[in-house]
Amino acid sequence: MMQENVSLQSYNTFGIKAHAKRFKAITNVTQLKQTLKQEEPALILGGGSNILLSNDVQGLVMKNEIMGIEIIEENEQEAIVRFGAGENWHKSVLWALKQGLGGIENLSLIPGTLGAAPIQNIGAYGVELQQVFVELEAVYLKSGRRKIFRKEDCQFGYRESVFKKRLKGKVFITSVTLRLTKLHKLNLSYGAIGTTLETMGITEPTIKDVSNVVIQIRQSKLPDPAELGNSGSFFKNPEISLKQFNTLKKRFPDIVFYKLPNNKVKVPAGWLIEQCGWKGKRVGNTGAHSQQSLVLVNYGGATGKEVWQLALKIKRSVNEKFGIMLTPEVNVIK
Repeated sequence: MMQENVSLQSYNTFGIKAHAKRFKAITNVTQLKQTLKQEEPALILGGGSNILLSNDVQGLVMKNEIMGIEIIEENEQEAIVRFGAGENWHKSVLWALKQGLGGIENLSLIPGTLGAAPIQNIGAYGVELQQVFVELEAVYLKSGRRKIFRKEDCQFGYRESVFKKRLKGKVFITSVTLRLTKLHKLNLSYGAIGTTLETMGITEPTIKDVSNVVIQIRQSKLPDPAELGNSGSFFKNPEISLKQFNTLKKRFPDIVFYKLPNNKVKVPAGWLIEQCGWKGKRVGNTGAHSQQSLVLVNYGGATGKEVWQLALKIKRSVNEKFGIMLTPEVNVIK
């Protein structure tokens, strides 16, 4: 059913007060196609965990609520699982763990939906979605045509995909299919996973143990959006050339970094922001979180414009000090 003048505050994890002129929850492909014959949406919402609403939405907002989880193929080594794009990501990870299926345990507690996961190519603790991705099905908004996108079609990159570039705002993802493991190769090398497991005395961890540790680490670092409005990491971790890094290293010997292939170096955006004095700093109703400066928060009553202005100030200060231009990971709806 089409609704008019709907508040979007509960539909975005920043808790920004904004309204949709028209709003409709989409629960199946037939309903989606019928709606598209009448009107093309101005915005598609999943879990609302990766957007910043800086204005009311003057057109139609579609909320993706296409559900369902189905094992479509399996053998002794793996299972191919199709998820409805409206399924909650973390709940789907927990479902997989109950089935003894691995490959996404490092991505526990990431907010959002299955449909949003490939758009962002979500990643954490050494694992990215593209490593388990098989295909997705999407519907073009203008024509209503359905298409299967294989991995190569998605043009995955670091927090990137074709759905954030050429196809941004042009398709509605209806399902996502992943290849999950039964014979598990745990990834314990990134972040504090390995050391935390050792501290807990777990020498032969299971996929459930890894998930529990990731949840514990994330909860210790990141604010719960239900308690403090935020959209997780606001900026991407920048990747710079080895030449630029070596120059910075001379000026900032304590710089934190991760070497990448092709003579690239990743520098944590949180470290850069913290060095510019933003960690825990509050500006009006918004600010950079006291535990993780990469997370911008709404202390209550912040507008989308207010958060965006803070983001621009942070971006300018990092560029002035380090010569690095931060890129938002969050989708800013202007």
